Amino acid sequence: MKDKIVLITGANRGIGKETTRALAKKGATIIMVCRNLGKSKSVCEMIQTESKNPNIKVMKLDLASLKSIRNFTQEFTASYQKLNVLINNAGIFCMKREETEEGFEKMMGVNHLGHFLLTCELLPILE
Repeated sequence: MKDKIVLITGANRGIGKETTRALAKKGATIIMVCRNLGKSKSVCEMIQTESKNPNIKVMKLDLASLKSIRNFTQEFTASYQKLNVLINNAGIFCMKREETEEGFEKMMGVNHLGHFLLTCELLPILE
């Protein structure tokens, strides 16, 4: 995985965290994409130390916001000219109906529409 750039949504816990850990040990450059930067940074530092891989970065993204997704992809593509692996891992579960700022049901917005837009926006650099 050396020289491979991997973007993982929801990378600060659960499956995303373990995927980050495994790919970091294989030498990948990893972009951890999460809503909570504070928690993500501490997980990032822990995995960097554990894997001895300094090439792990954290970027903020709220998949419930189409504006956030578009801003994120502009920032990402300004820093990276290619993306080798995209892991759409983030997801939420809502007990009561909530809506995104655009008016979509939140669970559908985050778990499906957000990842769909993110993937579409990154397709030009996805190898």
